[in-house]
Amino acid sequence: MTGPGLTWLASLEEQARRTLPPEVFRYYMQGARDSVAAAEARGAWTRFKVAPRIFADVRDPDLATDFLGWTATSPFGIAPTTLQRAADPGGEVTMAAAARSSGVPVVVSSNATASFADIGATGANWWLQAYLPADRSLAVPMLAAAVEAGARAVVLTVDTPVVATKYDQGAVWRSTPAAWVRANLGTAADAPKAQNLGPADIGWLRDLTGLPVVVKGVLRPEAAAAAVIAGAAAVWVSNHGGRQLDAAVATADVLGAVVERIGGAVPVYVDGGVRSGIDALIALALGASGIFLGRPPLFALACASEEGVRRLFSDLAEELAEALVLSGCATPRESRGLLAPRTGTTAL
Repeated sequence: MTGPGLTWLASLEEQARRTLPPEVFRYYMQGARDSVAAAEARGAWTRFKVAPRIFADVRDPDLATDFLGWTATSPFGIAPTTLQRAADPGGEVTMAAAARSSGVPVVVSSNATASFADIGATGANWWLQAYLPADRSLAVPMLAAAVEAGARAVVLTVDTPVVATKYDQGAVWRSTPAAWVRANLGTAADAPKAQNLGPADIGWLRDLTGLPVVVKGVLRPEAAAAAVIAGAAAVWVSNHGGRQLDAAVATADVLGAVVERIGGAVPVYVDGGVRSGIDALIALALGASGIFLGRPPLFALACASEEGVRRLFSDLAEELAEALVLSGCATPRESRGLLAPRTGTTAL
């Protein structure tokens, strides 16, 4: 149900709030500590404005986007999230099936509730999101299982040396069956996280798995450059949905600087607060090669299972196509350089 003048997309969060158990919805929504970073994400995109081009041929807009050699139907993907079975009984399997039918990539959390084999059986283009333990050898069985199940990339999360404090999350874990989390971690499930991640870990993961490595959690241009030098196939600008450092900068405010520093050497992905086709247009204009969504797919899954996730990406693609055409662009890449100058951006 949507209110007057409110699209299905715009009402998705409210629909999920009405659908999900209160403790699950709170867990999905909350950020670290006072949720300052989480709350700032959406508004950061709205601070940018576009100066549309004219005299452009936009008769045949094409949203097709390359993700590490695989062509998606649009520049969107699904970011890793946990507790997906709390949204839908099928959890990651249903989410992956929706990704396959939508033609977008899906990143699977290390803490997934479904086996990698079952996720891989959907035929989705799926990537493994990996936290490395302090003892790297404990991650080897999980990584091997992901490769065997058809994972096409490893997403190394680098912003979680410890898990940030989140208030009022005890209720969700008290009501969560143990089988709903960490189905693939094995002996690494309770191991402390690595607090000494470095460029060498990128090469280690690449050599061990034979897969491209995407470095997720980048907010500084020099960190992005170091990841590329170490062999990263892509960098991912992310502040973990505001769920790590609560004073972290919004991704919208540093994306452009990261893209400029990388200079096209590898793709730059982004997440954080994108809720519409116009938000996506801004991200693309800032130089993003792909845009990953975390909470919206969870909400769509909760509200309408696989069909809800398909509708999410269909509606977003429709909104983005309109925004591109109105901006004088026929493809996402043509949006580069659309933004009007502004003051107040974050310089690092």
